[in-house]
Amino acid sequence: MSSLRPSPIASTVDFDRDGVQHGFLRLPYSRDDSAWGSVMIPICVIRNGEGPAALLTGGNHGDEYEGPLALYDLARTLDPKHVSGSVIIVPAMNYPAFRAGTRTSPIDKGNMNRSFPGRPDGTVTEKIADYFQRELLPRADIVFDFHSGGRTLDFVPFCAAHTLPDKALEQKAFEAVAAFSAPFSMRMIEIDAVGMYDTAAEEMGKVFVSTELGGGGTSRAQTVRIARRGILNVLRYTGIVAGPVEKSPTQWLDMPSGDCFSFAEDDGMIETMIDLGEFVEEGAVLARIHSTGRTGIAPQEIRAKMSGMLAARHFPGLVKAGDCAAVVAVHV
Repeated sequence: MSSLRPSPIASTVDFDRDGVQHGFLRLPYSRDDSAWGSVMIPICVIRNGEGPAALLTGGNHGDEYEGPLALYDLARTLDPKHVSGSVIIVPAMNYPAFRAGTRTSPIDKGNMNRSFPGRPDGTVTEKIADYFQRELLPRADIVFDFHSGGRTLDFVPFCAAHTLPDKALEQKAFEAVAAFSAPFSMRMIEIDAVGMYDTAAEEMGKVFVSTELGGGGTSRAQTVRIARRGILNVLRYTGIVAGPVEKSPTQWLDMPSGDCFSFAEDDGMIETMIDLGEFVEEGAVLARIHSTGRTGIAPQEIRAKMSGMLAARHFPGLVKAGDCAAVVAVHV
């Protein structure tokens, strides 16, 4: 990537300076209402000497709020005297999407989590991804990226890492998941890992951990508490922040194959037949899709392709063909 032109993003913080710095990643963005305007992405760096570095991100998708709430709070309250090494905090990674409350950027419709490795001469979203790829990820030893279901999905609250070919790296990631101590801990697969922030970090050999904490385009008191407590636990586990890990019981889950996912095949109104956290047998009806165009039409049934626990469901009452309707996970 050395042949690429430099990133247009300029940082107002010094990543090698001790103390607490609150600043911006400034991305020039010329537009109708600001000819020489910029996208100003908030960033905080908390550093105390040499040591491991954590890169903490939220708002990868702009309609997911537990991460931003936990990370804006952490940036305000974390005392550098308790830090050994560096904590880089970007509470709202796709800042245009976060400001709009949408999953993707209102500027270019870019999905940050499908835009890696990005391009320095690409769209706004691609330029942000490129900066993370070339400037921030290489600085990190551990990367923690908060997610929740956004406006279209709702999850049981879990912390997750991926099964990886590098088993030593995989073990470190799952140790961090255990330290987070969410009510559920997931061995996760992705239905499409191309272009993901996760994949970019893992291919660099970074420990990568994520979450899915609720959803519905809002946050709950419980899930924000889980996020705030969990991220401190992970920083303590790494030795970056002093203090003991505050463990609590967690149930380990696995997503072993694509059979975990069920998709709507028609538009309509969705009726969830199983609540989050409930057990379902293979072949049981997870949801029904009711036609809204006329009366007298039997609903389409979506049946579980495997036995397990309902870990996620479609959130809005209306569904479109191709939408993910449900996710089933198995207890480990």
